[in-house]
Amino acid sequence: MAYLLKIRGFLPYITVVFLNAFVDLGHKIIIQNTIFKIYDGQEQIILTAIVNALILLPFVLVMTPSGFCSDKFPKNKVIRFSAWVAVVVTLFITLFYYLGWFWPAFALTFILALQSAFYSPAKYGYIKELVGKENLAGANGMVQATTTIAILAGIFLFSIMFERFLSNTTIDGASSILQNIAPVGWGLVLFSLVELCFAYAIPQTQAVDESMTFDLSAYLKGRYYKINMSAVFDREIIFLSIVGLSIFWGISQVMLATFPAYAKEAMGISNVVIIQGTMACAGIGIMLGSIMAARISRSHIETGMIPIGSAGIALCLLILPGLDNEYLQAINFLAWGIFGGFLLIPLNAMMQFHAEEDELGRILAANNLIQNAVMLCFLGLTVLFAFYGIGSLGLFSILFVVAVGGTIYTVYRLPQSMIRLIISYIIGNKYRLQVLGLKNMPETGGVLMLGNHISWIDWAIVQMASPRPIRFVMIRNIYERWYLRWFLNIFNVIPISSGASRSALQEVHDSLNKGDVVCLFPEGTISRTGQLSKFQHGYEKAAEDANAIILPFYLRGLWGSWFSRSSEKLKDLRNTGIKHDIIVAFGEQLPIDTSAHELKRHIFELSIDSWEHYTEQLPTIGPAFIDTAKRNSGEFMIADPISGTLTGSKFLTSVICFSRLIRKYSPEQNIGFLLPTSIAGSIANMAAILQGKTVVNLNFTANR
Repeated sequence: MAYLLKIRGFLPYITVVFLNAFVDLGHKIIIQNTIFKIYDGQEQIILTAIVNALILLPFVLVMTPSGFCSDKFPKNKVIRFSAWVAVVVTLFITLFYYLGWFWPAFALTFILALQSAFYSPAKYGYIKELVGKENLAGANGMVQATTTIAILAGIFLFSIMFERFLSNTTIDGASSILQNIAPVGWGLVLFSLVELCFAYAIPQTQAVDESMTFDLSAYLKGRYYKINMSAVFDREIIFLSIVGLSIFWGISQVMLATFPAYAKEAMGISNVVIIQGTMACAGIGIMLGSIMAARISRSHIETGMIPIGSAGIALCLLILPGLDNEYLQAINFLAWGIFGGFLLIPLNAMMQFHAEEDELGRILAANNLIQNAVMLCFLGLTVLFAFYGIGSLGLFSILFVVAVGGTIYTVYRLPQSMIRLIISYIIGNKYRLQVLGLKNMPETGGVLMLGNHISWIDWAIVQMASPRPIRFVMIRNIYERWYLRWFLNIFNVIPISSGASRSALQEVHDSLNKGDVVCLFPEGTISRTGQLSKFQHGYEKAAEDANAIILPFYLRGLWGSWFSRSSEKLKDLRNTGIKHDIIVAFGEQLPIDTSAHELKRHIFELSIDSWEHYTEQLPTIGPAFIDTAKRNSGEFMIADPISGTLTGSKFLTSVICFSRLIRKYSPEQNIGFLLPTSIAGSIANMAAILQGKTVVNLNFTANR
């Protein structure tokens, strides 16, 4: 993900993200470890849950003003203001440590979380402004991984410092603990000051929105909550993304509150470094899972990871009570985190993609409200269950049921994610998906997607490339096959036939006016040549006067696959074991009344753009030759009538040996060969190319 660091402002931004999470986590760890040392059993679970609740509550209380500030003011200035507040709060925290005032320090957890609540919508909203739509998933992966690294660093550093300052001391209540570890407070102040410095290096990407005003009366009466929440509930994808995120973090909060007591009682572990280190493995897993998810989703949003992540989390919860030592628990927490990363990255990216620029801050604030409200409910239930004597094992069983239910619900409400998973599994060993021009896909509103038709799986590839669910127009005789119909109905496919197309075209028209994305292939059939054929005019009738835009696209890389209508010989040639790139190129938005002739011209231009992109990524001749020779090391590779044949390994060995002679005896850049068309001529040419020479082959049969 080094490409993100080349974006101006990303490095100071990601540094602020790290330091903010690090400081917030540091104070929380001090308070939690103090509770762990002083209290046991039911009281420990309840107080730990209250600490977590104090961190979550501000996100619920200030949803509206935090979202308003993020939308109205430049987000870099909101981040800067939050950094100033963090400096002031950490100074007070340090003072209370030295005075040994546990309960005031306990309460400052809430104040520190309050500044984070104002900072959070600006932090996540700034991602889209800074990196654009096409880099959303990668940037979210980077932010998630950085936050996780900060959490891990904070857990280990502050837990180790906590134990070290308390070593060889007599613990006489919470006050004595705080006074012994008081120097740690200066570390919090120092990191807050560094965060402030980097906050001033974040560039401004938006101006103040003078048209936005804050109505205090409406806020106090709850009208803002209704408006902000409607922006979420009216967008199904945004709402489902938030639900998924909320359930994951809700389960995580219960795990954080419950596992220390379980480790102490069931496993006999009393060292906070071991307990915090075991749970920190979940953070390492989230970091690894986020990085993996970001790499997979570099040019698009890969929602196929959502069901994998959800199912994996349920599995980890199922086996947790059966693991009897800290090493196995650490591995399980690591796996939990990896699956969590698979879940978090696409859900966050989907939420940000589907939000309009002028409402992103409010949606992110509403996301904070819902997530933290769910987490508070989970923690409240944890306290209630603990009060009535339901232990850790009972809570783990309940969490497992919740995770399984979440997995089933995800697949039911987001079936396109399951399709991505299935198709990715089928083609993953032979193809890599790349998406170009994702920025041209509008977040909302009716979209008519029109492009070339190369294979039987074009519809699945286009859906994989699109972050929005798509309704496809399909030939009726395929749709009506009994073994396909139930499956296609999940995706609201629109069947069409040549003799009765009017009702189907009207349904397309109605769907566009409702704000749906509809895709059809204007060629009307799968290509038999790999080239663009005549475009039919049927889509023009469906698009007439529709409140939508046309989004042209071009598919490259499937011609010659087993899913296309290419010749068997070409399919065999393509079946070499090499991974091929599938490119989905989205063009610029076109007016809804664009004619078939004009549309075909735009798609033809997209084919050129996608080809140029493909060729720019191809290796040069030298490395490509070495890879081919290695891959065919024991197989026939070259022959001539005199020398016979050479395998790939012998050919490569000859070329490398001769290239060393060229490097030794021919320092000039240009080199000419007077050789016949033969194995020797091929060896000489490839050897010179490996040395970076400019080669000229002279006519061997010329008289002079």
